Amino acid sequence: MTVLRLGAGQVRDNAGELGELLADTVAGGASVGFLAPLARPDAVAWWRERADAVAAGRIAVWVARDGGGRVTGTVGLAFPDKPNSRHRAELVKLMVHRDGRGQGLGRRLLTIAEEAAVAAGVTLLHLDTETDSPAEHLYRSAGWTRAGVIPDYAASPAGVLRPTTLYYKQLDAVTW
Repeated sequence: MTVLRLGAGQVRDNAGELGELLADTVAGGASVGFLAPLARPDAVAWWRERADAVAAGRIAVWVARDGGGRVTGTVGLAFPDKPNSRHRAELVKLMVHRDGRGQGLGRRLLTIAEEAAVAAGVTLLHLDTETDSPAEHLYRSAGWTRAGVIPDYAASPAGVLRPTTLYYKQLDAVTW
């Protein structure tokens, strides 16, 4: 298993595989912002649109590949554009293909994103995830703090309104 950070051109070049991962994640019931069924062309287009944000430094994206080179996971960090919030970032789109779950890949991707955040001078990470989802266990076990729940925050892939839980994690980083 290899995990690499992608540049903008690499996001564009890998949009097909990343789109397949996104479609699989939604088909598996994960609430990552899309309704099921998510058509592959729509998932690929969504990833291609992220390339400009990567080029501008607003998003950082990592991709995990198995021994055969297939994309099995991804994670991102979204950086705010306001001067008073340069110390924080949002963890976004932590996804693991259904075939690769339960093998520690989610934790590895989370750790890589946290370490990259520290290296970038980020001292606070935050995220939201569907309440009572399997992801909540990962975040709690990795030392994230539950900040609260917002009812009816987003529709699940099936279109049902569900609550979301907000989490944050304070990091040890060098002050810039």
